[in-house]
Amino acid sequence: MTPELTRGITQYWNIIQGVLFPFMKEEVGPCLDSHYKVIATLEVIRIEEFVKGQYQFAVGRPMEDRKTLARVYVAKSVLNIPTTVQLIDRLKVDHVLRRICGFERVKDIPSESTFSRAFAEFAASDLPALCHEALVTATLKNELIGHISRDSTEIEAREKPVKKVNTPTDEGKKRGRPSKGEVIIAKPPTRLERQGTMSLEEMLADLPKACDVGAKRNSKGYKESWAGFKLHLDTADGQIPISGILTSASVHDSQVAIPLATMTNGRVTNCYDLMDAAYDAPLIKEHSISLGHVPIIDTNPRTSQRKQELLEEEERLRLLNFRLPEQVRYNNRSSAERVNARLKDEFGGRFVRVRGHAKVYCHLMFGILALTADQIMRLAL
Repeated sequence: MTPELTRGITQYWNIIQGVLFPFMKEEVGPCLDSHYKVIATLEVIRIEEFVKGQYQFAVGRPMEDRKTLARVYVAKSVLNIPTTVQLIDRLKVDHVLRRICGFERVKDIPSESTFSRAFAEFAASDLPALCHEALVTATLKNELIGHISRDSTEIEAREKPVKKVNTPTDEGKKRGRPSKGEVIIAKPPTRLERQGTMSLEEMLADLPKACDVGAKRNSKGYKESWAGFKLHLDTADGQIPISGILTSASVHDSQVAIPLATMTNGRVTNCYDLMDAAYDAPLIKEHSISLGHVPIIDTNPRTSQRKQELLEEEERLRLLNFRLPEQVRYNNRSSAERVNARLKDEFGGRFVRVRGHAKVYCHLMFGILALTADQIMRLAL
């Protein structure tokens, strides 16, 4: 971050700490550190400004205030509360948190079904995603970011994975060279090739979003699988999430690189794109270069001979005690893994209790929104 931006965030934090915190302490009583964290996050995000106005023309009981419920869901992510039932119980006994969110009395807290209906509305309108985009744009739009780290993480869901439909194969087709006069059917273009002529909306619509089974090798080399989804994130220097896309668990990381890079390019300006070996594809490199970035991608040894050559090259560099500039920059990619870990450990990413792509994405974006605000304020301290 530039000194001007850091100075501006620091001044804003001083106002929160010097004016808002004493006011809230006088208004609601003594606060815990967790209460101050919720207050600061809500003040930075201001999610109520993105909630559409609600109108009640029909007879009957009026709707609950959606702005208040949106603040509650932000507090739920900040406090890492697993379920809505536990959130309601916390609001009933914690009068400070209740007043911070906007409920004056215990009887003002709505029922669990009301929370569920409000969450469905937030998911349909992409409320946390829109708020996160506005926060990132307002904070980093005019900043030059050095590195964008691209990575994905598994998201376990509590729903039944869909069964894959096997595509019919060419039964009875002879192997080898086609006979004279035989009509050769051209192979359809791959998803990466199609993405070259698509808009961002078309690329997002083309990605699979249903719950299914994914598999990968962990850091210890063992293969593990999960049922659910996969969250793809672009993270800037300072561990600030910039963009996020949720797909089916079986989608390969390379299939989301181009739409994710396009989304990030519309929000911030960066110099380098850091990606692991899963993104080692010529089309991804070309797209990164077309955006004015320098792609630094770990090499994927597709043959045993190429793998042996890379190992020998690493050994020679180690003996010379020499590191390439690309290798030094590539070490910054670990920020993406730290963001994934914080999302799961501190902001509700490990407690997905909703079903369906839209609701799961909404739940995760509430956590990413709270994480982004927390990291921005950390950089100011």
